Formats: sequence, structure tokens, C-alpha cells
Amino acid sequence: MAALDDGFFQDKPCRPGYNQRMDILFIAGFAAISTDVDAGHDFYRDTLGLPLEVVNEDYIAVDGFEGAKHLGIWPLQKAARSCFGSDQWPDEFPVPQATIEFEVADVEAAAAELVAAGHSLIHETRTEPWGQTIARLLGPEGLLIGICNTPHLHD
Repeated sequence: MAALDDGFFQDKPCRPGYNQRMDILFIAGFAAISTDVDAGHDFYRDTLGLPLEVVNEDYIAVDGFEGAKHLGIWPLQKAARSCFGSDQWPDEFPVPQATIEFEVADVEAAAAELVAAGHSLIHETRTEPWGQTIARLLGPEGLLIGICNTPHLHD
């Protein structure tokens, strides 16, 4: 990954029409795919407190939730380095298919809530070289979850 503390993100504004092959305007949706529906509902709706409601049978979702401030393709090697300090993803953890980060005002407090609810963090709260404060865990389906505060994403 490029040196993220050198203004990399700030100098690259996202704008409609950037991709000249098609005019992608925004992220229309993201959904974790869960093999354990109850665990997914418990974690995302009840533990994280996302305003998810039943849309169809056991599918829960929300429309109109504030959109993504960052979209990327993160190499597993870089994710492993960020989470574990090694270029190899440890065998004892499922390899994630994606990551999602939830911005919060107080990462320490949010991480403590997760631990109090019985979840294990991959790593404690820390500040990355690009200034983001983050704690991570795996969701019930193996999705890599970040609870973070990212100063450069705020106005």
C-alpha cells in the first residue's frame, strides 16, 4: 500500500465519472453474507446497534444509511500485516472475503462494548501510520470488522 501518511487519500478526491468505462456514482449496497442468520442478526443489529430491519423473511437491511467514505481492494498480505504484524494470515482465523469499517467517536469505548458482549478482538485499539485509530475483530461470517476513527474522513 502506498505510504498512507503522505496525504495519499486527501489528494485523490472521489468524483462521479472518474471511471471512464461506466459512470459509477456511489456504493449502492454492501451486505455481509452469513451462513448463521441468527448470529449475523445478533452481531450487526443487536451488538453493533445498526438500524437494520426485516426486509424479506430473514434478510435485514437499512436504506439511507450514511454512505462509504472509502472503497478499496486490500491485498490479504497487507491486511495480515495491519492486523497481525506479519505478511501471512494466521491459520487459526478464517481468511476474510471483505472488510468493513464502522466510524465511531470513541474507539476504546466501542471496543470495550464488543468485548463486554463476548466478542474477541483480533487486536486492541491502536493508531495506524495514516492516523486512523482502529480495533478489529471477525464478524460471525468471517468478515473483517474495523471499529475506527479516521480523522482525514471528517470535514
